[in-house]
Amino acid sequence: MGTLSKDNFSVNGTKYPVPITEMRERYLQLFSGAINDVLRFNYKMHATSLPASYRPLREEMKMVGQAFTIKGGPDITTDGEFELRAEMLEALHEDSVVIWDCTGDTVTSQWGEVMTMAARKAGCRGALINGIRDTQSILDQGFPVFYQYKSNTGMLGRFRMYYYQKPVLIGEIIIKPGDWIFGDIDGVIAIPAAIAYDVLVAAEAIKVKEVDIKAMVESGLKPTEVVKRGGYF
Repeated sequence: MGTLSKDNFSVNGTKYPVPITEMRERYLQLFSGAINDVLRFNYKMHATSLPASYRPLREEMKMVGQAFTIKGGPDITTDGEFELRAEMLEALHEDSVVIWDCTGDTVTSQWGEVMTMAARKAGCRGALINGIRDTQSILDQGFPVFYQYKSNTGMLGRFRMYYYQKPVLIGEIIIKPGDWIFGDIDGVIAIPAAIAYDVLVAAEAIKVKEVDIKAMVESGLKPTEVVKRGGYF
């Protein structure tokens, strides 16, 4: 893994012109539709969204950070499982988002109260996971979670983590450690680390342009006239 600093960020050779904290705060002002449009039209990346089955625990939750990837799956073995989980939690870094590839598990919860507490202490900014439990405690901690289902069945003896900080496959999307993750009410998007800053700037420009488009619509202009003036719907 690369190193973090207050001035720049480097992981797998990627460096940015502004601090990670600034990038994250600016991304938080955006919406996933604008980011998706930039990736599709500017970069011809037509598969950027994670499966629609992942949804925020609360609709107002936004999740932005750099991917900290985990791979696990249904497994009845338990040797060393607690130790590996503890090592993973200690490896979490500031402004990370935990991305779990759960190999299609639909039974167990891989995330709960204590995991949330430890992640928050490390500066983690959210988690994308198949199953959760201790839901009220997660809500009380204000921790953004995007999940597929709730289950009171813990993962010990039913599911185990195999490794972390290697590329994982979520739906159609390969996510590498350090890629940027953005989640809001409309879904979750993965942004390759190498283009994350340029995507941010382009998406900010879309947000500014849409202010003008909405003003034209609000003023009563006909849709065809809006389009003639560079707008869209």
